[in-house]
Amino acid sequence: MIKIKKLPTAPPKGINRKELEKETKKLAKRFAELQAVMNAEGKHSILVVMQGMDASGKDGAVKNVFKYCSHIGIHLNSFKKPSKEEMGHDFLWRAHKITPLKGEIALWNRSHYEDILIQRVHGWISEEHVEKRMAAINAFEDLLQFDNGTIIFKFFLSLSYDQQEIELQERIDEREKNFKYNPGDWAERKHWDKYMTCYEDILNKCNLVPWTVVPVDARWYRDYVMLKTIVAKLETLKMKYPKAVIE
Repeated sequence: MIKIKKLPTAPPKGINRKELEKETKKLAKRFAELQAVMNAEGKHSILVVMQGMDASGKDGAVKNVFKYCSHIGIHLNSFKKPSKEEMGHDFLWRAHKITPLKGEIALWNRSHYEDILIQRVHGWISEEHVEKRMAAINAFEDLLQFDNGTIIFKFFLSLSYDQQEIELQERIDEREKNFKYNPGDWAERKHWDKYMTCYEDILNKCNLVPWTVVPVDARWYRDYVMLKTIVAKLETLKMKYPKAVIE
């Protein structure tokens, strides 16, 4: 049983930042190599799910973790307020239509989990509805893995309450971050405890595909954990470039 209050938000003590940043760069380049093979082989696809509170560093992760990857075959999607069309379908409709093709990568900056987070926190759906959606999500992720060869990475960006305040304040104080400022983020911060309860349920009940907890109070450590997780899994696939077919 995962207890969210016990999850780390900072790097382990004693880690050498400079050495780890060198290793992170190597991992990022290795990821790019593996992406190229995956794209050419066309047997697998990758879905990267990033969930975390406002200012947990999702945008930075996209920029740094995929820094050396080819833009060809990578699709980034953000899950914002559903459109009228999306609201007219089941909650997974907007997710299913943007799942990755074989050989490609889909990055979800927030994801289908939003529909059992913000809606639950604000009481827009019943607890019975939440439980059914959790079961649907497990079935959905199972389908992607076993029917389409999709490798799913689910990252929970573990941010401390105090660090979130620092990050949100920087969006006001630092000009280059002003564009990120959204007063709604401060409003949602008031519901921190409710969000943590919902996230704890997700980590424990939507774990057919296991979550990777990523401490993000130090962004350089975030990048390392994500890249190490991705590269380690892709290495096990033993992917190869296909041979030329000469007729």
